[in-house]
Amino acid sequence: MIELKNVSKWYGAFQVLNDCSVRIRKGEVVVVCGPSGSGKSTLIKTINALEPFQQGEIVVDGVPVHDPKTDLPKLRSRVGMVFQHFELFPHLSVTDNLTLAQVEVLGRGADEAKKHGLRYLERVGLLAHKDKYPGQLSGGQQQRVAIARALSMDPIVMLFDEPTSALDPEMVAEVLDVMVSLANDGMTMVVVTHEMGFARGVSDRVIFMDTGGRILEDCSKDDFFNNPAARRPRTQEFLNKVLRR
Repeated sequence: MIELKNVSKWYGAFQVLNDCSVRIRKGEVVVVCGPSGSGKSTLIKTINALEPFQQGEIVVDGVPVHDPKTDLPKLRSRVGMVFQHFELFPHLSVTDNLTLAQVEVLGRGADEAKKHGLRYLERVGLLAHKDKYPGQLSGGQQQRVAIARALSMDPIVMLFDEPTSALDPEMVAEVLDVMVSLANDGMTMVVVTHEMGFARGVSDRVIFMDTGGRILEDCSKDDFFNNPAARRPRTQEFLNKVLRR
């Protein structure tokens, strides 16, 4: 479904991704973790070209992201993205947030888009809030609306960029529950997160990145969590810190 080959990226003289190669199969749930500043969010944003990159190749479902001729808006319409800070339109109702991109990007009729969006709003447990505005919802509810909005576009893969890090601790579980449900349904997912419980319970693979934008580990979750002696010293140091919390 997704393949990154030797992807590197710089901000000026600063290298944020260093020769990153990853393959993600259809239906896999891959967690990307590591310390702040290691390039995790940048890595997943290159998948739908929200972040340009200077070297390497990325192919998503047969579409070469690195090819200048690729229709990037069309590609992004097939790759769902859920951000840390929700990115909902505050002046639009929940229903309008769900339908706008369907109408403008996919060309769906207003009635079809509304029906489609409300189906996913019901899935995330928020149908009763369809006429509210984002500011009337809790952070956890806003993030669930953002997930429903992404799903309304019928994506082939979902990218999550630290979807719970801006939430109060009590709201984290309601968002993770939705993500677990998606994973159980076979959605291909790439998740940047510090939630090691989610990684341990739901992911198929774990990618560990370190400062300098290098991928140090790419292995099954069982190997990552249950066989620390086989991991690199930097990975062991990370695990010792995060699993002690």
